[in-house]
Amino acid sequence: MTLRIGNASGFYGDRFSAVTEMLTGGPLDVLTGDYLAELTMLILGRDRLKDTARGYAKTFLRQLEDGLGLAKDNGVRIVSNAGGLNPAGLADAVRELADRLGLDVAVAHVEGDDLLERAGELGFGSPLTANAYLGAFGIAECLRAGADVVVTGRVTDASMIVGPAAAHYGWTRDDHDALAGAVAAGHVIECGAQATGGNYAFFTEHDLGVPGFPIAEIEADGTSVITKHEGTGGVVTEGTVTAQLLYEIAGPRYAGPDVTARFDTLDLRQDGPDRVRISGVRGEPPPPRLKVCLNALGGFRNAVTFVLTGLDIEAKADLVRTQLETALHGRAPAELTWTLARTDHADADTEERASALLHCAVKDADPKVAGRAFSGAAVELALASYPGFHVTAPPADASPYGVYTAAYVDAAEVPHVAVLPDGTRVGVPHPERTRELADVPEPALPEPLPPGPSRRLPLGTVAGARSGDKGGSANVGVWARTEGAWRWLAHTLTVAEFRRLLPETADLPVARYVLPNLRALNFVVDGLLGEGVAAQARFDPQAKALGEWLRGRYVEIPEALL
Repeated sequence: MTLRIGNASGFYGDRFSAVTEMLTGGPLDVLTGDYLAELTMLILGRDRLKDTARGYAKTFLRQLEDGLGLAKDNGVRIVSNAGGLNPAGLADAVRELADRLGLDVAVAHVEGDDLLERAGELGFGSPLTANAYLGAFGIAECLRAGADVVVTGRVTDASMIVGPAAAHYGWTRDDHDALAGAVAAGHVIECGAQATGGNYAFFTEHDLGVPGFPIAEIEADGTSVITKHEGTGGVVTEGTVTAQLLYEIAGPRYAGPDVTARFDTLDLRQDGPDRVRISGVRGEPPPPRLKVCLNALGGFRNAVTFVLTGLDIEAKADLVRTQLETALHGRAPAELTWTLARTDHADADTEERASALLHCAVKDADPKVAGRAFSGAAVELALASYPGFHVTAPPADASPYGVYTAAYVDAAEVPHVAVLPDGTRVGVPHPERTRELADVPEPALPEPLPPGPSRRLPLGTVAGARSGDKGGSANVGVWARTEGAWRWLAHTLTVAEFRRLLPETADLPVARYVLPNLRALNFVVDGLLGEGVAAQARFDPQAKALGEWLRGRYVEIPEALL
C-alpha cells in the first residue's frame, strides 16, 4: 500500500497551526516536521548554555498539545528532528505530555549525532555545537519497534521521510534506487510550503492564498507523487517541484548518509491536478564520511542605519561616514562595513520614497567596542552632520553572532543509536558499501537556438530560479519552462555571464552544474555569505532572494521565446 507522508514544518518558526491542519485535512500515515537549520543549531546551543535541560524545539511540544491526540486517533505516526541538541529530553517531555493528556503513546528517539564532548579529539576545536548528520535507519528501527512518535537530533532533513518509507517497505542498505527516490521526495517536502507554491518564481500565475503543506505518496520502488490535502491553498506543479529540487543543492549527485541520489536521473510528470510524479531516481552508495555542522560564537555585532533624504545623497553618505570613522579613531571595531542602498527617487511624492539608507555594520570580539561605544558615537552626530540627519533606531548594545563551518568525519567515528519505546538502546550500523563522491561529467548541451531578433528583457521572463545557503556558500538553481528556452539558457547563462549579471559574485569561485532532465542549471558561489547566516555578513544573509535578483537582470532574449 502506498505510504502517505506529510510534512508540517520547514523551519523553527513555521506556521504553528500546520500540525493540526495536516492531521485534520485528509488521510496520512506519517507526519514529519523539520525544525533544524544551521542557524537553529546555534540558537539551541545558546539555549543549552543557559539550561542543560533545554536544547530542543519547544514549539513542537506546544503543537502536540492538540496534535498528539489527533495523531493517535487517526493512526498517524509522527517523526521530527525537533530534538535538536537534546532528543532524549524532548522524548521525555512528549511522554509527560501524553500522560497529562491521558494518551497511550509510544515514544522513541535517535541520538549519537552530538559530537561536542569529542570535538577536540576529532580536530574540531572548541565549538558551541558539533553535530553529525545521521541517516534514516535509526528512525526506521524506532518505527519497526512500534513507536508512535520518533524525535531525533541532527539527521538529514530527507531522512525523516526516508526512515518511515524504509520501515514500511523493508528496504535494506543496498536498496539504493528506492532510497534515492525517497530522498528526492523528502528533499521536495522538507521545506513545507515551498513545494506547494510558496516562494515560487511564477507566483502571479496562481491563486496562492495560504498554501497547504505538502505530502509525498511513496511507493515500494521509491517512486513518489508530491501532492497536498484537497481544498488547501497553493499549487503543486512541475515548476514548484523543480524549484524545490534545485533548492540548496550542488551537483547532480546529492549525497547523504544512506545513499547518494542522482538528481540527473529523475523524471518529473504532472500526474493530475496538484499531483507531480517523481520517478526513475538512481542511487549510489553514500560517501564514507558524514558531514558535521559546527557552530561557534564569533564575537559581537551591531549596526546603525542612517536615513539620507532628498538631494546630494552621495555627499551626505561621504560626510557621515568620515565623521563616524573619525569619532571611532582609536576605538574602532575590528570590522566595519558600509552599504548604501539607493532606495530614493527623484522628485518623490513621499518622504520615504525620497530617502536612501546608509547601513553601517560592525563586529568585534569585545561587546563594549561593538556596543554603545559604536552606536552612541553614531547618534552623537545628530546635530553636527548632514541636513535631515536621522537613524532608523536608537543606540543599541551589541549582540553575539555565530560562525558556521562544515567538517567531515568517518562514519565509524559516529554512534547511531535508536532508543526504543521500552528504553532498549539499539546500535544502528552505518552502510558497509560506500563510494567517494565524484563529479558527474557535464552532459552534452542541447542544440543552440538559431540566430534571430531579440529583445532586452529580464531573465525571469523565460526562466525561474530558487536560491539558498549552505554555510558561507550560496546556490542559485535556474530552470527553463520550455524546451526552446532551455536551448537558449544552457548556452547563454555561462559562469562568465552569471558573474556579469551578479557583480557581487565576480571575484568569487562559481561552479555551474547542468541538469538537462530538469532543463536546469545550478550555480554554487563559494564565500558569498562569509561565515554563514549567523554571522550576518550580507544584506540577504541566507541568499533567499539571490535568484530573484538574477531573474530581474536584463538580457537579450530571442523573440522566438516570447
